[in-house]
Amino acid sequence: QVQLVESGGGLVQPGGSLNLSCTASINIFSMNYMAWYRQAPGKEREMVAITTRGGRISYADFAEGRFTISRDNAKNTFNLQMSSLKPDDTANYLCTGYAAGMDYWGKGTLVTVSS
Repeated sequence: QVQLVESGGGLVQPGGSLNLSCTASINIFSMNYMAWYRQAPGKEREMVAITTRGGRISYADFAEGRFTISRDNAKNTFNLQMSSLKPDDTANYLCTGYAAGMDYWGKGTLVTVSS
């Protein structure tokens, strides 16, 4: 069973930054793709950014220019760097990966942007 565990969430002021990490129980390079999603209270889950094993990266419009995803093969983590955070970015941020024909999800890490 593949496990994904997110960390790095917390309370941050508007305009601030946070770095989220997703640690996988298998080699992240074996994932066909990995992505960050988020779900705000009362709203549907939405994709933040996705990267394929081949290195293609796509960002949601709201993330473009403010968020950056990356893979750290040495630490076996999948990371999301967020800057210029807004109150609308408040959500539970979840990591997902696809491998061996299955989607795997973490439980998420909560990000709260508030003054």
